Amino acid sequence: MSKIRVAVIGCGSIAEKRHIPEYADNPNVELIAFCDVVNQRAQHYADLYGAKAYTNYEEMLSTEKPDAVSVCLPNILHAPASIAAANAGAHVLVEKPMATNEADALAMIEAAKANNVYLMVGHNQRLMPPHVKAKEILESGKMGKVLTFRTSFGHPGPEGWSIDGRNSWFFRKEEAIMGAMGDLGVHKSDLIRWLLEDEVVEVAAFVGTLHKEGTDCDDNSTCLLRMKSGTIGTLVASWTYYKGQDNSTVLWCENGCLQIGTDPEDQVIVLMRDGSVEKHRVGAMATNEKQVTSGVIDEFVESLVTSTPPRISGEEGLKSLNVIIAAFESQDTKKIVAINGV
Repeated sequence: MSKIRVAVIGCGSIAEKRHIPEYADNPNVELIAFCDVVNQRAQHYADLYGAKAYTNYEEMLSTEKPDAVSVCLPNILHAPASIAAANAGAHVLVEKPMATNEADALAMIEAAKANNVYLMVGHNQRLMPPHVKAKEILESGKMGKVLTFRTSFGHPGPEGWSIDGRNSWFFRKEEAIMGAMGDLGVHKSDLIRWLLEDEVVEVAAFVGTLHKEGTDCDDNSTCLLRMKSGTIGTLVASWTYYKGQDNSTVLWCENGCLQIGTDPEDQVIVLMRDGSVEKHRVGAMATNEKQVTSGVIDEFVESLVTSTPPRISGEEGLKSLNVIIAAFESQDTKKIVAINGV
């Protein structure tokens, strides 16, 4: 079988740490082009992989005609780049949040359908081993109904992660549109929807900039979520967890408590009401400091190789995005916001 010809649009940290090396490790992929507004970044990878370098993705798409692309650009550019790629006949893997508003997300979904290509969103939390194990436990039925939950994602902020440090687009609202909620909160809205096989129907939120100076982008959010089933819980996203980073989820169920990511050794802990305890060591979740394979690239490539629509589809990405959009609306209006169409 001929290899899938892949181009990467945006050569910042997420491309450097995850997309590019994971494509390079996949035997079904040939990296053919890299695009970045900073030419030397694209040229670095082009030299490394015997590919071509570009500073304009539209030129790259028309010249190279890749089979698939990764879109690793600032949030505001996710939609136009993804739509251009789909219109060029390329399958698209776009970083989260898939877009900055519902209309753009719908346009991306429509472009993929119109051009008969796949659109996948890089929600890697679904693929982390502790979350996969927790889902398996929930699906067994032993925990009963999930009654309440808390899910949190916090770290010191993108200045320690982004290739541009404190000068990163993450802190420029006109490019990011949303801060910690777009960076981390949308991961957890996607995770909780997937884990519970349930949809968020109401959101009440406090969203603000508490400590990051020189930016209007939110650095902290605390949200109350009501699910369609009646389950209620909290979602927290923060860029100011300067010590004690957190990517944990706790589910309180009819028959016990399921703790995910609360212990560095036992990544999944089951505490049953009858007093029994299960501990599962299934492997750590990826962090900015400790990179492990995200699983996203392999998932995307497998979808292409088998001609199977991606599980983490544009439609799924939109549902997770709408939770975050509702949180901002709640902050602005000081009201509980219902998510339409759920």
